[in-house]
Amino acid sequence: MKAEKIREMADDELDRKAEELHEQIFRGRLQKATGQLDRPFKIRELRKDLARVKTIIAERRQAEGTSL
Repeated sequence: MKAEKIREMADDELDRKAEELHEQIFRGRLQKATGQLDRPFKIRELRKDLARVKTIIAERRQAEGTSL
């Protein structure tokens, strides 16, 4: 997911996307532990996407003057 696309999302969408990515990472780790994960690099991609989303959330909150 590109940062430009993430920046176009509203704040509530970003919060939902962060929760969704966190859940996908959790499920991916479970699948990896049981040997059912067919694309191991997918977890890395999800973690990077989650980091992008969290970074943009933090930037917006900093711009508003509120802390995390």
